Amino acid sequence: MLESILIANRGEIARRILRSARRLGVETVAIYSDTDETSMLVREADRAVRVGEARPKDSYLNIDRIVAAARDTGATAVHPGYGFLAERWEFARTCEQEGLTFIGPHSDVIRSMGDKALSRQVASSLGIPIPPGSGILSGVEEARSWAAELSLPVIFKASAGGGGIGMTKVEKMEELPEAFETATNRAGLAFGDDRVYVEKYLESPHHIEIQILADADGNVVTFPERECSVQRRHQKVIEESPSPFATDELRARLRQAARRLAREIGYTNAGTVEFVVDKDRNSYFLEINTRLQVEHPITEMITCVDLVEHQIRIASGEPLSLREDDLEWGGWAIESRIYAEDSENFYPSPGTLASYVEPHGEGIRVDSGYQAGDIISQFYDPLIAKLVVWAEDRTGAVAKMQHALGNYDITGVKNNISFLTEAFASEMLKSGNYDTHFIAKLKEEKHG
Repeated sequence: MLESILIANRGEIARRILRSARRLGVETVAIYSDTDETSMLVREADRAVRVGEARPKDSYLNIDRIVAAARDTGATAVHPGYGFLAERWEFARTCEQEGLTFIGPHSDVIRSMGDKALSRQVASSLGIPIPPGSGILSGVEEARSWAAELSLPVIFKASAGGGGIGMTKVEKMEELPEAFETATNRAGLAFGDDRVYVEKYLESPHHIEIQILADADGNVVTFPERECSVQRRHQKVIEESPSPFATDELRARLRQAARRLAREIGYTNAGTVEFVVDKDRNSYFLEINTRLQVEHPITEMITCVDLVEHQIRIASGEPLSLREDDLEWGGWAIESRIYAEDSENFYPSPGTLASYVEPHGEGIRVDSGYQAGDIISQFYDPLIAKLVVWAEDRTGAVAKMQHALGNYDITGVKNNISFLTEAFASEMLKSGNYDTHFIAKLKEEKHG
């Protein structure tokens, strides 16, 4: 078992990692920026080290300072969580070179799968369908040619992308030059890599993903699917497992594809294989996220499997104690992301949490990073907490989520509780008959 883990993150995910590490008797080292000096994480960790000023480039994205913190504290491993450096192969490579155990896949796997165009090629070589589209585009004229061949609408995507950043939809050919420039500029600013490709934009799609765990011996376990179609700006807001749209046949197909991909690329540790599924349940590979997902708690709730514990055990060199044939799951879990943002336009709302009271009860889990008096900084993602519920069936889970949302109390910053309440009151969500256009349709219903 690893002796000590430096948690290279902040907020709720850092506290989540700390909980599993502590249960395993592993020492925890937190890092913090000036803004987070008085955070809950800093107080709870065994040790805490300042790594810089508030801006991420000076702290949570500063590889040299984070590795130095690990070296100075004697940490033997690093857990990146999600976001920040979690999918930066350079960070994983530096950890490997410094003799630190990186709790995630090998840097070579992160590098290859971080190239979305390359990962599409790998999937296609295995006979796994991918959305119709191009390779890396050389310029706007090639983009125009592909758009004509695919027929509009199409969507530009960053090859090094993630989190929906850089995605730009094109509905009219005259919009294409500006959309191409926007996509490349956003990709370059966000990832230092301005390469983009174009795909056919699928109408009424579902965003469905498969959680995987894999060890160094080639054992792979896939988990029941997560439905992640409620999104704003291509970023998820509500997730549930299982998917109300999935059939047994679709579920088996997606899990088999995820398993084949993991084995083909020699994947280790936790990851997520993402798919888009059209209204006829044709599925297409999107990407592999080489890290823990924000929405991992819903998988934990229906399986009673601690994914972070397994991450740590795999990184310690242990073989997977799970086997897919023995994996049991049941009930229904739903997650709502609680953001400090304006419910009307989803713009961030930084500020000080004047009050913060979480719901409690059987089948309710809250993964949070803040308490009353804390500052929601403009420099970081405005996620306050993740509210997760479990019930024996979907109707019960929706009702429990509605009850839990009604018992939240947040003041001092704008938040998205009213949007979530409205979403769970809608017939679209209650019936399970929704896709990635849910929010747009909800607004149409509201404003007539």
